[in-house]
Amino acid sequence: MKQFKLVLLFTLISTSIFSQQQKELMKDVLSEYKFKIKNIALDSLNISYIQEGKGDTTLLFLHGLSSNSDAWSKNIEALKNKYNCIAIDLPGYGKSSKPKADYTPTFFADVTYQFLQKLELKNVVLIGHSMGGQASIKLATNHPEAIEKLILVAPAGLEQFAENEGAMIKSIYTADMVKHTSDDQIRKNYALNFFKQPEDVTKMIEDRINIKSSSDFDEHCEAIVKSVSGMIDDPAFEDLKNINQETLVIFGKNDMLIPNRYFHPTLSVEKVGKIAEEHIKLVTVEFIDESGHFVQFEKPKDVNLLIERFVEAD
Repeated sequence: MKQFKLVLLFTLISTSIFSQQQKELMKDVLSEYKFKIKNIALDSLNISYIQEGKGDTTLLFLHGLSSNSDAWSKNIEALKNKYNCIAIDLPGYGKSSKPKADYTPTFFADVTYQFLQKLELKNVVLIGHSMGGQASIKLATNHPEAIEKLILVAPAGLEQFAENEGAMIKSIYTADMVKHTSDDQIRKNYALNFFKQPEDVTKMIEDRINIKSSSDFDEHCEAIVKSVSGMIDDPAFEDLKNINQETLVIFGKNDMLIPNRYFHPTLSVEKVGKIAEEHIKLVTVEFIDESGHFVQFEKPKDVNLLIERFVEAD
């Protein structure tokens, strides 16, 4: 039981440009993404991303902790018929650079802002999941002129953590712990993300297992740990009142990761949704039945319908 609580706790909250040799090693380790990967240089960073579809509106997707742009494949598959869909491998994840950085939500927001400026993206609807949701809050409030609408999918940043809670998380959750997670525990960790785990999650699980043999696995583990600390040290709760964009918040009704049951056993996902309603000015909160934290992958049709309705609404 103690081990389960620790897994639940830490899943909750869930250097330079790659050399050509590193890129090839990562291609061998990670399975192919659903869509073709592109790359762009942002100062010393190489950012990998997916771009599919056409349209006057750009849907810009940011993934969550220990994930990558391929996590949005089921959403892009449907939405690319109407929109310019772009999903980024955030620094430290997927096939992007894994630099020495703080990996705070503000860091991810700044990199994403550089990305959309370099690509000269207009009419941007920003869509962030979990950790990517907290980064999206920072981007939408720090650079409001760049974002037309905001969609937060099971976002981190609404639930608050006391100082002692954050300190406990950071003291226990180490790169060594991530590095030595067993294959069996990896599978259990993924199961926590779903109400009923889809069969095609196997691809994600095998990628997470295979990445242990990548040339930059140590850097990846460091990025994950620093990302957890970053969400604690760079909270977004006070930013909620400064969100001026129309905002859609989507939760799986059976989310096991948000809120954190270890620290906040009396807090429900509905109560977290209420936080959004009380603190974000122009917000709509939706809950999807029989779905967990990774709601956009478990119930893509439902999520895609909500996204399209929200984007098209006047």
